[in-house]
Amino acid sequence: MDTARKQISFHDAPAVMTKLRKQGRIIVQCHGTFDLIHPGHIIHFEEAKALGDVLVVSITSERYVNKGPGRPFFSDHLRVKALTALAVVDYVVVVPFSTAVEAIECIRPAVYCKGKEYAQYENDVTGNIRDEARAVKRCGGVIRYVGSVVFSSTSLLNRNFNVRLPSVATFCRHLSQQFSPDEFRKTVDNFSDVRVLIIGDIIFDRYTTVTVQGLTSKNRIISGRILGEETQLGGALAVFRHMKQLVKDIKIIGLIGAEKWAQEALQNTCQKEENGVLRDAGFTTIVKQRFVEPLKEGKELSKLFSVNYIDAKPPSIETERKVCSNISNIIKNYDLVIVLDFGHGIMTRRIRDLVQDKAAFLSLNCQTNSNNHGFNIINRQYSRCDSFSLDEMEIKLAVGVRDLDYKAELKSLKKHLHASYSWLTRGAFETIGMGPAGSVSECPPFEVNVVDTVGAGDAFFAYASLAGFKKLPINEATFLGQLAGAMAVKIVGNATPVMKSNYLKAGISMLS
Repeated sequence: MDTARKQISFHDAPAVMTKLRKQGRIIVQCHGTFDLIHPGHIIHFEEAKALGDVLVVSITSERYVNKGPGRPFFSDHLRVKALTALAVVDYVVVVPFSTAVEAIECIRPAVYCKGKEYAQYENDVTGNIRDEARAVKRCGGVIRYVGSVVFSSTSLLNRNFNVRLPSVATFCRHLSQQFSPDEFRKTVDNFSDVRVLIIGDIIFDRYTTVTVQGLTSKNRIISGRILGEETQLGGALAVFRHMKQLVKDIKIIGLIGAEKWAQEALQNTCQKEENGVLRDAGFTTIVKQRFVEPLKEGKELSKLFSVNYIDAKPPSIETERKVCSNISNIIKNYDLVIVLDFGHGIMTRRIRDLVQDKAAFLSLNCQTNSNNHGFNIINRQYSRCDSFSLDEMEIKLAVGVRDLDYKAELKSLKKHLHASYSWLTRGAFETIGMGPAGSVSECPPFEVNVVDTVGAGDAFFAYASLAGFKKLPINEATFLGQLAGAMAVKIVGNATPVMKSNYLKAGISMLS
């Protein structure tokens, strides 16, 4: 068959497969990334083809590959080119989904082949193999495990290709000598037993997408046409959603107004854990609305301006009393207390003092933003925590100077707060971590192709907080946070949390 005819679109594939089945052909399917074709793949395909008449190889589109920064190394076009050149492969389909379920439902194979390493379901870090097995059964097929020779495309790429920036490759190579992919997976799985209480400002991030039409003729202001709008869960809720991927026992304490839409959004997300969130008719639910241009493939999201819906005054004394009562009643039941202080009202002096006094392990994120710039400064608001993270602007405000020795000032701030762990995230430059006994980690940014930085710090903070509580070595703890942040910058705002299955896959890839 002509190699060009071997590629069929995801849309056209069902009709092609139906025609083959009517001809009595037995369809066999293999699915994966197939980023670098090696002898193991050839043997896998040959053994699969022997189980039927037609071999269809479906590949995950590059946009949906979750193997960490720099992957896939080869584009959709190049991976298709390599696969269609193989005589053993009859058809290749690019699948615009992150899991194989949609690929299976598209092809409906009589035989679906996976590598022998997946015969034991627990070996699949994503847990997707169970979903794949159910999909195959629904489609009337069976699973077979093939591949007598196994290589790792990830290991081959990491060792022989410039998949990542040299600084990232060096960091991961050194870390992997003490922190293997298997140890990484066990570490993340072991977070599940931590009891987590989240306290802080609940924020709804609203993204309003507009197409800019130009400038008005009279006032010379930007004119745009609205294309759509999405409201996301931000602030303390963003960290809650990240944490819910990792731990079993979690609760959130926060504050919203009486708006019906806010209550419905909260109930749909938090379910039984949301009863620690107070509804106050005198409080305006915090909304941060960003007007953005349509996202362009391969480009960072373009933000035009934002409008914030935030009360100028703090919550009432009665609301403060209720929040204190909620915290006092349950804080002793939690191992890790996470504070998200955006300076929007809930973290009053009385509440801050209560949490600092009662938390067994306190992880703190005291943020600077346009609404509180110069006022919500970590070392003025707090005197004690066990771990904290902050960004470049926040440490400059805490120190009070523009040009500073970042390590020295982070060390001083860590001492002031009596913390065991501290992190300074400097965006595209580095992340500095400090652990017990003066241990220091300098970690380069993992992802350079940024979609949106909103929410990346929250993702970093969530994973780093758990790592600090578990007393992990500072290099390991920093890696865990940095990886979460790198995955979050590929997401628009807080549209979705960093999914545990994708996180495990990416981390194993980077450490292999």
